[in-house]
Amino acid sequence: MALLKLSSAFLLFATLGLSACGGDDAEVVVPPAAVATPLPAKLVIGHRGASALRPEHTIAAYTKAIEIGADVIEPDLVSTKDGVLVARHENEISGTTNVADKAEFASRKVTKSIDGVSVTGWFTEDFTLAELKTLRAKERIPANRPENAKYDGQFEIPTFQEVIDLAKAKTKETGRTIGIYPETKHPSYFKSINLPLEKRLVDALHANGYKGKTAPVFIQSFEVANLKEIRSLTDLPIVQLLSGSGQPEDFRLAGDKRSYADLATAAGLKEVALYANGIGPAKDMIISRDANNNLGTPTSLVKDAHAANLLLHPYTFRPENPFLPANLRKGDVKSLTERGDLAAEITVFLQAGIDGFFTDDPSIGRAALDAYLGKK
Repeated sequence: MALLKLSSAFLLFATLGLSACGGDDAEVVVPPAAVATPLPAKLVIGHRGASALRPEHTIAAYTKAIEIGADVIEPDLVSTKDGVLVARHENEISGTTNVADKAEFASRKVTKSIDGVSVTGWFTEDFTLAELKTLRAKERIPANRPENAKYDGQFEIPTFQEVIDLAKAKTKETGRTIGIYPETKHPSYFKSINLPLEKRLVDALHANGYKGKTAPVFIQSFEVANLKEIRSLTDLPIVQLLSGSGQPEDFRLAGDKRSYADLATAAGLKEVALYANGIGPAKDMIISRDANNNLGTPTSLVKDAHAANLLLHPYTFRPENPFLPANLRKGDVKSLTERGDLAAEITVFLQAGIDGFFTDDPSIGRAALDAYLGKK
């Protein structure tokens, strides 16, 4: 199936220095140093960068992810007040920055309804980019990752352009294509406040040379309508994210009763395939946990998705004991920080047929994938 081989055709997206001799039929000579290897068929995706090793969504986290084996880095995108796309997991930033410590911004603490949920804090759309650049990132889950908290206060909030620039620079430096996997966060909400994400995202990608079905980029969202809008703007690869519960926010707003579970049926996946190239399901939708919190029997999701010509990139594989199946935890199994056998968990999912995976520690993901593929 052609779409299942989508990533194996990826080539360097940056502008190449080409030279030719003679007339129209002359051979084109491409300098070897300008050519990068394609993205592999199975991908290690740095979830928010190497977020088990550095505070998430920072240039440091993305750089670390690339250095330790990620094929692709994932920036979640939200908007500033002046319409700049920046990398944060949420538009509410008190949990990932030092904004609460900045007296000059104290008055901007507000309560808003985000996707039907009341949230109190500070929001990116109430800050200009210049103001956000005065803030510094901090670890989101310090109880699990105290080593990451040692980096609190060191790193800026990166723009989407800065993430793209890093991917291009590392592509040139390493000789292997580094892909990007941007997610539109809360797209219906941002559209409701006149800061729509879709066209700005596509325009930024096109302006940076990401064009066509084989570009090293995947655009993802938990909503459906905005992905369909993005499909009307570009033929870049699109991935429909699927949660293990609930429904897409745009469905809720439209009174559509369908859930993510409905989209994950064989019939639902055929509909998804009309606008998307793949799905990003919660990993439990592929292999759920049993009553003892161990991995159970695989569902039909891999088979059904592949039958619909859709790739599968499940999320999220994390190394700390609380995130692992009970029988893969090590040491003090109740420890919040101790790490278990993440490689074993990833291997089970690779055996189930996934095409890539989001992980907080790409070094473990790289080792697990290489071992699965028989590489030394």
